[in-house]
Amino acid sequence: MSKVFDPDAAASADAGLFGLPFSIDEARVVILPVPFEATTSYGGGTVDGPAAVFEASKQVDLFDLEYGRVYAPGIAMCPIPEQVRAWNDEARALAEPVIANGGPSDDPALVERLERVNALSARLNAWVAAQVTQLLDAGHIVGVLGGDHAVPLGSIAAHAARYPGMGILHLDAHADLRVAYEGFTYSHASIMHNALAEVPGVARLVQVGIRDFGEAEFAAIEAGGGRVRTFFDAELVRRRFDGESWSSVVREIVDALPQHVYLSFDIDGLDPTLCPHTGTPVPGGLQFQEACALLSVVAKSGRTIVGFDLCEVAPGPDGDEWDGNVGARLLYKMVGATLRSRGET
Repeated sequence: MSKVFDPDAAASADAGLFGLPFSIDEARVVILPVPFEATTSYGGGTVDGPAAVFEASKQVDLFDLEYGRVYAPGIAMCPIPEQVRAWNDEARALAEPVIANGGPSDDPALVERLERVNALSARLNAWVAAQVTQLLDAGHIVGVLGGDHAVPLGSIAAHAARYPGMGILHLDAHADLRVAYEGFTYSHASIMHNALAEVPGVARLVQVGIRDFGEAEFAAIEAGGGRVRTFFDAELVRRRFDGESWSSVVREIVDALPQHVYLSFDIDGLDPTLCPHTGTPVPGGLQFQEACALLSVVAKSGRTIVGFDLCEVAPGPDGDEWDGNVGARLLYKMVGATLRSRGET
């Protein structure tokens, strides 16, 4: 850390993530931005999520009551990759007519577009996996910052290869268990199906806040044989109405997790007043402090958070910074919980 760095001072114009002075090599925690949202099927804008979170992060006070000096081990964000943005722009243009049609049907032109999008998405997955693996090999803790919720599949695979038997703690409004939604193999609505189907190192999926899902997804949860445990939002609300404390519910959630935990957070898992511009907002969801309490209990449980992603942050179309602000503060809490789980704060 720079000797002249003052954690209580305003961030300088050329500062890094959270106004910090760390280089990638110096940082314990490295954030990989992935500006990709090719298959987003409702609202857009998450491609600009990494930039929005980066800018908003400079307004986050660095001392945290729960985790203390989260910044001290070093946090840095990789440059936003122009190549990934170019893949996104190509894939998004190809995908839009397919999405508008509700899938390719039997239209040869749409099928051709679909196949190209699937190929670009597979290329992205391989790129993310390679980048995350390289950073892990260099001794960093790695977080992915989307983009839509399709982007962390490569990160999940890279972490599962290093920590076989890990579980995913999945906070989201959606189950994301659809098979090739609208024909896209790597749809944002298929991320958890793909993680379970393609990544054998994932032993368990624990989902929290789910409130928008299809009948086939519900059947997949029911048929999961214990590999999937879903805490539906309606169930959580009912238990709250019945007088059960959030603390007791959180302990039950955490008890369902194995030793090694990968944290996958779609920001629409929160109440949409906290993320109004996210791609697919759904009424209900977690309050910010409820989500933070869950992270805290994971961190204190003796489990290790091995990696994480935060996806679906979208800035407002007129420059509204609220979503980026919430995303940046949530990201800082995720970093804090990850470090605490490792005894590093």
